[in-house]
Amino acid sequence: MTYSLDLIASPDPKIRTVILEGLRDFNRMVLAPDLQVEDLAVAVRDDSDGAVIGGLWGRTGWEWLTIELIFVPESLRGQGIASRVIAMAEDDALRRGCHSAWLDTLNPDALSLYEGLGYVRFGELKDFPIGSSRYFLQKRLKRI
Repeated sequence: MTYSLDLIASPDPKIRTVILEGLRDFNRMVLAPDLQVEDLAVAVRDDSDGAVIGGLWGRTGWEWLTIELIFVPESLRGQGIASRVIAMAEDDALRRGCHSAWLDTLNPDALSLYEGLGYVRFGELKDFPIGSSRYFLQKRLKRI
């Protein structure tokens, strides 16, 4: 096979899909042939038209819930929606056989929320961006 390298400043999302699927396939083959990785979402919808206005995106696999994205519109913050969304994802993760969950955040307010929900910091990437940090948190969902 021949190949070339191409640095792409504004890549098409299809490139990410190819890389992600290749990596997932490799990990399944080498590390866990029977591994089931499944996406998970909890949608926050506008009652007037059913449009998705926020929510949570994650996945389960390796007996872990990985929370990739959480967004609650500013007008709805402070009403416990994020806590409920996370609880729904954790409940589904338990049904899928997960024992733990992890996530990361740049937002100090979100950090406080997650710690209040029982998440514990296991890492900090300082100056990401400069003067701030990116925090990594985990939570045990059940005993193993």
